[in-house]
Amino acid sequence: MLLNVKSRLNEGEIQELLSYSVFPDEDSLQYALSKYEEDEDAWLFAYESEGILVGIIGFVMNEKQEMTLNHLAVDPESRGVGFGRGMLLEIIEDMQPTRITVETDEDAVQFYRNVGFVIRSLGEKYPGVERFQCTYEVEEDED
Repeated sequence: MLLNVKSRLNEGEIQELLSYSVFPDEDSLQYALSKYEEDEDAWLFAYESEGILVGIIGFVMNEKQEMTLNHLAVDPESRGVGFGRGMLLEIIEDMQPTRITVETDEDAVQFYRNVGFVIRSLGEKYPGVERFQCTYEVEEDED
């Protein structure tokens, strides 16, 4: 179950989950936390399974219902069982975006490809680090 945790940014459990999806230093984590606190268009949800928070997903939505995914992470002990995919699918159902984009590194590209994102290399955006743009066009339900 997804829980809106934007009001819980000061909790250690939320910060730990978010830390798995930012550059591994305290400044990057504090920057991400401040963006969620200050931006009214930013959303942050945690995924709860059997009473334990196992994942986190953060994004912004624009007026065209286009979602930019900023953070997606699953606790290392809970990875590989579908929580990441589950968070994405639940967010799509709840928020009904028309498109989802995310910039990521090589480690996460296969996850996004498996979910159905189209992958495009952005090249070596930082010295020695190739980045990728992943885009998912959400199909409308046919009633």
